[in-house]
Amino acid sequence: MNFNKKLLKISTLCVAGAVTVAVSAVGMGAMSYTTEEPVAGISISLDDYYSSKSTANEVAFAGVLAKTVENSFEDAENTTEEETDEQAPEEEPTEATATDQEKEDAIALNYENLGIAKVDNYLNIREKAGENKKIIGKLPKNAGCEIYSISKDGWAKIKSGKVVGYVSAEYLVTGDEAKELAKEVGMIVATVNTTTLKVREKADKESTCLTLVPEGEELEVKKVKDEWVKVVIDNDKGYVSKEYVDLSYQLAKGVSVEEVEAGTNGVSSTRANMVAYAKQFLGNRYVWGGTSLTGGTDCSGFTMRIYQHFGIPIPRTSRAQASSGTTISTSSVKPGDLVFYSNGGGINHVAMYIGGGQVIHASNPRSGIKISNMYYRTPVKAVRYFD
Repeated sequence: MNFNKKLLKISTLCVAGAVTVAVSAVGMGAMSYTTEEPVAGISISLDDYYSSKSTANEVAFAGVLAKTVENSFEDAENTTEEETDEQAPEEEPTEATATDQEKEDAIALNYENLGIAKVDNYLNIREKAGENKKIIGKLPKNAGCEIYSISKDGWAKIKSGKVVGYVSAEYLVTGDEAKELAKEVGMIVATVNTTTLKVREKADKESTCLTLVPEGEELEVKKVKDEWVKVVIDNDKGYVSKEYVDLSYQLAKGVSVEEVEAGTNGVSSTRANMVAYAKQFLGNRYVWGGTSLTGGTDCSGFTMRIYQHFGIPIPRTSRAQASSGTTISTSSVKPGDLVFYSNGGGINHVAMYIGGGQVIHASNPRSGIKISNMYYRTPVKAVRYFD
């Protein structure tokens, strides 16, 4: 099929991003670039992380969205995640999906025996079959997996993302039902194919660079027009050059909850326990303005509650959290330290470092609480609140 000759009519809903427009209290200025050439440096510290990045099949089918026709790039009014007394941003209509046939082709390329998690939040992936076996990962709601086998007692051996283990088959949609469901719950993903990609405020190479994203990261796509792709990182929206991403239709993947190698070794028990406690809430809901680890929280509500559980009071908002404590270099972070990110105009997102080059954070309504590579976007500050 020649996708370059086929026009795609694209339609889904997106969540208007919670974007901070105030100047950061730490004086983080906007980054401005005028070219789309890769920026060296960030990827150097990520060699280990990217040595195990997704296979070609997992980011294949880039031709699915070769061309898209749209009339405009209308943005919803920006709102900050700091304003917890205001209503959460409303969803806005957008155009960003493929035809049913293209979805079927993409899913068939990545799965021989598809299963989809039929749960409210996450389905536990266990090391061996059995309710009392060690949990090694979680399969998010509507995530896809390859089913290797299903035992007589109802345990399915599966692989999703980088996690291979066992789940209760009772909570999997399979067969033709799974193929139909996949058309509804998948999403268009832009996988970065260059060393470092600039995310810009507008679809213009002269526009302000909001953040930098390393090779291999997958960004949620909202719109595609000409040579630009509108993406969402956490609750920020921006534009990337289509030349430097591969577009594909994908299902969500499983995430590992095993201890990151050497991640919490050699640190205090408080730090190790804080990481273990935070991981319990993987997959729970993101709610703008929320502070409940089980009912829904935003990024700063998540870090505030984790710290509160260990008797460490910190401010409510990401900017206030960044302005308190002791500033440290991002290269010296330890598990439990906080890492901050900016949208170019000021700090507007916070995550907690968990070791092994990774952070845990409440990302956005689609992803919820998740684990990411610390450099999934450019960190601008790190803060330590305890020894």
